[in-house]
Amino acid sequence: MKKILLLSDTHGHMDEHILKYAKQADEIWHAGDIGDLKVTDRLQEVNPLRAVYGNIDSAEARLSFPLHNKFQCEQVSVWITHIGGYPGRYNPEIRQELYANPPQLFITGHSHILKVMTDKKTGLLHMNPGAAGIHGFHKVRTMLRFEIDGKQIQNLEVIEWKR
Repeated sequence: MKKILLLSDTHGHMDEHILKYAKQADEIWHAGDIGDLKVTDRLQEVNPLRAVYGNIDSAEARLSFPLHNKFQCEQVSVWITHIGGYPGRYNPEIRQELYANPPQLFITGHSHILKVMTDKKTGLLHMNPGAAGIHGFHKVRTMLRFEIDGKQIQNLEVIEWKR
């Protein structure tokens, strides 16, 4: 079993609230718009990190992290990308591949809006953790915490606090 902390859109911001939850995870996943590699450096000091770069990220971040991160966690196939869209409105650049070979868990960032939903067409579970940073229109900062045990994605929690 793996305990996962999922966050996105830090836009260069790191604080003790994020680190508190990062220390409780087995793995930390960042869905892009890192903003400053000091964020990912700090997270990697705490626990193993999987991340993708987002549209605001520097050339240095783009050399450090992929646009798409596809992997297995336990027995769950995962695809993380920053701008992926939502079920029924996926990013046209990835839509065909996503429908042809859907992962069990599809993770995006970018919108700063927390959403968790099932795609009825493909059966995948879509997660967007919202935004953990302080820049953007969101009034509440959010992250997701969950466990992957074999083929099961379970014990999903929303972590939220005021910006």
